[in-house]
Amino acid sequence: MSRSRRDFLAKGSLTLMAAALAAKNAPAQTPTPGAPPAFGTAPPVGPAVSVETFKDAQKLVQIEMTPHDLAQAAGNWQQAMAPVYERRTGPRKLAIEETISPATVWNPTLPGKTTGPATNHFIPSTPTTQPLPTNEVDIAFAPVSHLSHWIKTRQITSERLTKIYLDRLQRYNKQLNCVITLTSDHALKQARQADSEIAAGKYRGPLHGIPWGAKDLLDTANIPTTYGAEFYRDRIPAEDATVTTRLNEAGAVLVAKLSLGALALNDIWFGGQTMNPWLLEEGASGSSAGPGAAVAAGLVGFAIGSETQGSIVSPSMRCGVSGLRPTFGRVPRTGAMTLSWTCDKLGVMARGVEDTVFVLQAISGPDGHDVACVPSKLSFDASRLASKADFSKLRVGYIPAWMKDAPATDVDRAALETLKNLGFTTVEVSLPDWPYDSLNIILFAEAAAAFEELTLNHKVDELKAQVPDAWPNTFRQSRFLSAVDFVQADRLRRKVALEMERVFAEVDLLLVPSLRDEFLVITNFTGQPSLTVRAGFVEVSEARSDWAPDPAKPLPKFSPARRVPHGVTLVGRLFEEGTVAEVGMVLETAFHVAAERPKGFA
Repeated sequence: MSRSRRDFLAKGSLTLMAAALAAKNAPAQTPTPGAPPAFGTAPPVGPAVSVETFKDAQKLVQIEMTPHDLAQAAGNWQQAMAPVYERRTGPRKLAIEETISPATVWNPTLPGKTTGPATNHFIPSTPTTQPLPTNEVDIAFAPVSHLSHWIKTRQITSERLTKIYLDRLQRYNKQLNCVITLTSDHALKQARQADSEIAAGKYRGPLHGIPWGAKDLLDTANIPTTYGAEFYRDRIPAEDATVTTRLNEAGAVLVAKLSLGALALNDIWFGGQTMNPWLLEEGASGSSAGPGAAVAAGLVGFAIGSETQGSIVSPSMRCGVSGLRPTFGRVPRTGAMTLSWTCDKLGVMARGVEDTVFVLQAISGPDGHDVACVPSKLSFDASRLASKADFSKLRVGYIPAWMKDAPATDVDRAALETLKNLGFTTVEVSLPDWPYDSLNIILFAEAAAAFEELTLNHKVDELKAQVPDAWPNTFRQSRFLSAVDFVQADRLRRKVALEMERVFAEVDLLLVPSLRDEFLVITNFTGQPSLTVRAGFVEVSEARSDWAPDPAKPLPKFSPARRVPHGVTLVGRLFEEGTVAEVGMVLETAFHVAAERPKGFA
């Protein structure tokens, strides 16, 4: 830098600081009648800033200002921008209750478009003719569709089934670390009530008497709901979440609050790490780690998970279960922990595709509290796709490059060939090469806002995971994201939604590799539903992790390689979960891999 430029900056900064001091000490001016208010004329507040402050800040938001711009910005920051932080810094501090949602609501349906089926249409598969197994392990691993029939026909009581699952939860949790709270007394009370009602002819439907587990961010009245975080481990809500209430009304039996990565990230919580039943040397993936592990190991009939970006898809794939992530806005989130108001979704994890639709039917629809939840219809017919003639009517899109490159595997490519061999019409589609990860500005900002107080008072420092890619660091970093870039990311979101609208004008659904980053980012921000289903097995020579590599803690290696399940994902049009599930059931049958169980739990 030349001497003259350095002198200019120094003198300019001193002059502006002197002007600011003078303004601070000047007597209050009586406003001229009729003069409008002007920006940058508030009383100066906050710490003094300099040109050097802004020069360093430029690096955080990756912009470059001229020396004149820097001097001008520093000169009236205390009058122009610092006052807008009063809500947080005072003197009129204002706490915002957890129940208050942002005024801006994401609506995935584009203006002028209608989405989803026009009417409700629900026809399940024909009830099983298989009699109740004599082996309790076979009972525990049965899909909900079978359990439901056996309970309805009174071949087994809900109380006996509940005791089977409670026993397995107690026995295997030592290996999996998937249970935060076992709800034995509550469960047995619900089970006995279900048996009494069924005996009296008051059958409520396919979930009546079925034991389930809740990811421990779903409120349960008088039962701890901890979010997997140290500072919430004694939190006991007074009311049930809406989804909890609806499952109670359906007659389901809550047997356990299941683990999640702390504040819904990955698979480490205050009690340790939740492990994969298929490979106990690795985590179950997250953040719906407990639901994935418990369903895979036959410890619950089904589980409720949640997803903001991969938290149902990833553990469903790793643990080899069926995971249905509904359309954003179908299932109310009232009473569930908020991470991102515009991305959070509650969904279902089960051992069978049809099971997920049974549960979705029970938990869908507005509750009058979740401002993002909208009316929707569900059209599902388990027998609609009965022949190749029916299959050919559906166009399944895929992105060729995604199927060739990692993380796609031979299982993903075989799944595509299976669709072709079954007679489905497969269509190559494409998406623009855009910076989709820029959308995460929205996620990071919303998450940091949701846990602002815990970040500012350093409570997040108590979380077990304190690595650079864990929430504590992300929440702190997010304080320095640009608000302007947030708005631009929001506009990019709409632009991406328009692209997805174009793609779904060409196809009825998409087949994608489950852990393709663009898929997870795009569809979670646009709100498309997805179904992850076990499609085969792969061999791994090293444990997998959701966390960034840490040279100080290398992952276990295996020789010979270990055989583990691998899933593919179907993505549907908005509110067309029924179509996704129908195709998922066809693939589930064709793959012939859903029945295999993890060794040591069967």
